[in-house]
Amino acid sequence: MRKVALFFTLVIVLATASVPAAAHPGRTDSNGGHTCRTNCEKWGLEYGEYHYHNGGSSKSKKSSDSNTKSTQIKATKTTKQTTKKASAPSYEKSSLKLKVNGEVVVLSSSPILVQNINLVPLRELAESLGAATSWDADTQTIRIVKGEQEITLTIGSSKIFYNGVAETLSAAPKVLNGITYVPAQAVARGLNASLSYDKASDTLSITSE
Repeated sequence: MRKVALFFTLVIVLATASVPAAAHPGRTDSNGGHTCRTNCEKWGLEYGEYHYHNGGSSKSKKSSDSNTKSTQIKATKTTKQTTKKASAPSYEKSSLKLKVNGEVVVLSSSPILVQNINLVPLRELAESLGAATSWDADTQTIRIVKGEQEITLTIGSSKIFYNGVAETLSAAPKVLNGITYVPAQAVARGLNASLSYDKASDTLSITSE
């Protein structure tokens, strides 16, 4: 009797040990697997995890690996985008000095070079030449008037108008840090002023009537 009881005990132990975690009860689909919905922890699975009864890897793991790779790719792309070199500014500071009728004009900001053309702060230039200025924010238009002479410029445009007659500038007016810069030579010409340039001292001298 003891031998019979021992035999059945041994059979039960072997049967329990030989059942793999992936072979727990449940119907399988045409691919040989299904989604765990019952006693998942008992079989070493997570609730809702798709697995195969033939010992194959679960879909949830594949999906996780795919998501990880996708995240790594996105992170690489972001890193490449942020390491792009910043574009160089379209201007540089100029050492140009300005004189009007022999007097040095004190400028609040340094002149700038745009396409090798000197642009100077408009306010100081106009005041030193005895001209009045006005600004139209809607059209971004500047008017410089002295006597019968009128100059019209537009920020970012290479067009300049001398008493209504259009000509083309080598460099357009710019606004930088709230300061309007204009081509000194173009403004002086429009106000019937003469110019001379001393390369050694990098000085532009303007003589007005």
